[in-house]
Amino acid sequence: MPRLHLLFVCGRNQKRSPTAEKLYQSDPRFSVRSAGTSDSSRRRVQHGDLVWADLVLVMEPKYTARIEARFPDFENFPPFRSLDIPDDYEFMDQDLLDLLSQNVETAIEAFEAGLAAGSPEQKQ
Repeated sequence: MPRLHLLFVCGRNQKRSPTAEKLYQSDPRFSVRSAGTSDSSRRRVQHGDLVWADLVLVMEPKYTARIEARFPDFENFPPFRSLDIPDDYEFMDQDLLDLLSQNVETAIEAFEAGLAAGSPEQKQ
């Protein structure tokens, strides 16, 4: 089975999404990247990231809207899932790692269940 390409997104790509990328970078199930939506992001979401991604895991729902607004002509966005993790944590904070582990696995299970059921979430 090919590795799932996960794009983790938060606001500035300084704490939450880089922590998620580091947490999952050695997981053989996934290829991972992280990016932010802000102009001041360490690494900002690019068109190529969206083409590459099978699933975009945003830390909060507002980031989905920001990505869609930034790329209004983008066709066939990959599915988005919110991890519902507020900007209350520092990079590699243990509480953040615990939340990420739990919420990412839940999001992956839901995504794979949708694929198995032939959900329209499947990337074309």
